[in-house]
Amino acid sequence: MKLLFVGDVVGSPGRDMIKEYLPKLKKKFRPSLTIVNGENAAHGKGLTQKIYHELIQAGAQVITMGNHTWDKREIFEFIEEVPHLIRPANFPEGTPGEGITYIKADGKEVAVINLQGRTFLAPIDCPFKKADELIEEARKRTPIIFVDFHAEATSEKQAMGWYLDGKASAVVGTHTHVQTADERILDHGTAFITDVGMTGPYDGILGVEREAVIKRFLTNLPVRFEVTEGKAQLSAIVVDINDKTGKASKIERILINDDHMFFE
Repeated sequence: MKLLFVGDVVGSPGRDMIKEYLPKLKKKFRPSLTIVNGENAAHGKGLTQKIYHELIQAGAQVITMGNHTWDKREIFEFIEEVPHLIRPANFPEGTPGEGITYIKADGKEVAVINLQGRTFLAPIDCPFKKADELIEEARKRTPIIFVDFHAEATSEKQAMGWYLDGKASAVVGTHTHVQTADERILDHGTAFITDVGMTGPYDGILGVEREAVIKRFLTNLPVRFEVTEGKAQLSAIVVDINDKTGKASKIERILINDDHMFFE
């Protein structure tokens, strides 16, 4: 089984890259399941119902979220109504939505889990304990378990990868918007990468206008961050998984931008 995961979609540049390249990626790699992180898809913060349907129409089958889940208030109206949209599972009890979803792919059931880190982010429930709880639940149904760990600290993401080695099929980091070059299969068969990277502006700073970010560093004054228009990029990974054991055998990085061309 092959899973395709696309990193944080940022604003309209990211959505345009999804529309243009996701069908091409699916044609090239023929994934059994396509997962997209959509927490920045609505002008850099949050997700609207219209954009959710745009991502699904473009080829996403599961959409994960992160710390900007609630930035567009309309999500409260549809997060529990649409299929396979998940938010971090370790948000406090009583939070709308779910942090795990099950979906059929090539006749097999796949569990997709969304978690959020706590280092330099909101002090929510422990992602490691929540991972244990959900993986125990998921393994009663399927050995194929994919985890999107939305976290700031490299160390926390790597810790989660090793913590879940042999328990999850793949643990991939999101949130920091810069693709790392450390993709590997860990000792007990879990595919891991610290950060998949973002799908959005190529010439900004983490997807937003350079001038505002530089001004913030120079002056420490509050500034308004806007998504950069113009050149764009797409960041993703493809993971090969044994659908009987749930072990990963290969993980491949994908980066599409003006310096890394896509070949069909």
